[in-house]
Amino acid sequence: MSTDYDIRFAIDPVTAGTMNTDELREHFLIEELFTLGGVNWTYSHYDRMAVGGVMPGAAGLALEPIKPTGTENFLDRRELIAANVGGAGTITVDGVEHKLMPRDMIYIGMGSKAVQFASDDANEPAKFYLLSAPAHARHPTRLIKISEAKRLDLGSQETANERSIFQFIHADSAKTCQLVVGLTIFAPGSVWNTMPAHVHDRRMEAYLYFDLKPDAFVVHLMGEPDETRHLIVRNEQAVLSPPWSIHSGAGTGAYTFIWAMAGDNVDYTDVDKVAMEALR
Repeated sequence: MSTDYDIRFAIDPVTAGTMNTDELREHFLIEELFTLGGVNWTYSHYDRMAVGGVMPGAAGLALEPIKPTGTENFLDRRELIAANVGGAGTITVDGVEHKLMPRDMIYIGMGSKAVQFASDDANEPAKFYLLSAPAHARHPTRLIKISEAKRLDLGSQETANERSIFQFIHADSAKTCQLVVGLTIFAPGSVWNTMPAHVHDRRMEAYLYFDLKPDAFVVHLMGEPDETRHLIVRNEQAVLSPPWSIHSGAGTGAYTFIWAMAGDNVDYTDVDKVAMEALR
């Protein structure tokens, strides 16, 4: 088994405004999350969020510490949410096995020691998308089925953003220190996400785009509202969104995305809306 990681330092908006395409992709796009038999991490200096991917084959994989956390075990001072975007699989936490079907998530609390990932079928491997942030308290590990998520139906066909939002972390769900995670599914023909746009200087965000066809992509918009940039994002790639940046986009076809935040609070409505006429 191999555990690989890279580090992304925080970029200020003035510097980001001077970057070309390659530089934007280097600092904000995570191009390879899932490799068969491997664990891949991107350790971000935006609220110390770590974004990772685990894809077990015939053999299981373990959650191992990485140098940037500075701890003996990965979760000694952190919490973690794993979302399954592949085939059926299991995550075993300190000897307790949890079965995750596609689009299920699990919250794993600070202080958990032994975490093992496995696929039910090596020919249709599970793909566990990992999100981890520093924690100040231990909350119980909890499996959250997509059927248990809080569903909100928003948008309209006329604006091409008719969608269902599934809030996995809410008042009646798992308790967390920082992490807020949800999933968005679009109605047929809708492609726009998070438009009208917003920012939230109190929290960073990460987007994972998946369920895209091989020739499809999402144009992800980022940057300050009056100085926007874009990234071309393919299937199973993720974007780091700084607190000062908008995070919105449109796809060339159907897709699903997982959004996750870490920062000062877990209030979904704590956003600073951007008027459509303010975008440039």
